[in-house]
Amino acid sequence: MTKLVLYFAPGASSMAVHIALHETGAPFETHPMSFHAKDMGKPEFLAINPAGKVPTMMVDDRPLTEVAGCLFYLAKRFPEAKLLPPVDIEAEAQAVSWMSFIASAVHPARRLGLEHVTEVWTLANRKLGKDGWVLGSYSIVDIHLFRLYWRMVNAPRPAPKGLGHLDALYERMMARPAVKKTIEVESAIGYELPA
Repeated sequence: MTKLVLYFAPGASSMAVHIALHETGAPFETHPMSFHAKDMGKPEFLAINPAGKVPTMMVDDRPLTEVAGCLFYLAKRFPEAKLLPPVDIEAEAQAVSWMSFIASAVHPARRLGLEHVTEVWTLANRKLGKDGWVLGSYSIVDIHLFRLYWRMVNAPRPAPKGLGHLDALYERMMARPAVKKTIEVESAIGYELPA
C-alpha cells in the first residue's frame, strides 16, 4: 500500500490536495505547516522540497509538489474516486489546460489589483458556463478552481460580483463531505494565510 503524507498550510493552495485526498478515501497522514512560524523555510522541510512550498505530498517517501501534479496523481492513482473522466484523453487534456489557466492566470491575479481579479474571474466564470462541473462531471479541476474561489470569497478585500456560475460551483462544492471535512480539519488548526 502506498504511504501518503500531505504537508499543508490551512487555507493555502494545499487545501485542494487535502480535499482530493478526502475524496479518494485512501488513508493519509498530514503534517500541518505554519506561515507565521516560517515552517516552509526550515532546513528539514527544504530537504524535502527545496522550493519551500506547500502542497508537498510524500508518496512512499518521494516528494510530489505543485497542486496540479498532486491532484493529477491522486486522480490517476485512485480512479475509483472518479476525479477525472475515465479513459478520455480529450478530457485529460482539458483538465491540464484548465489547471494551467488556474495556476498561471487565476492564482496570481489577486496580487495585481481588483480590476485584474475581476477580469480573470469573469473569464473563468464564462469558461465554466452553466453546465455545472468544469469537465461535465466532478473532477480535480473543480477542486482546484474552488480552492481559489473559496479564498477570494472569504478574503477581507472586495471581490468581483456577478459570477453566477462560480457561485453555483462554490455552493455545490461546500456541500461535498470531503470539502466539509477539510474545512473542519483546517479551521481547527487555524488559518494564517499570507497577504
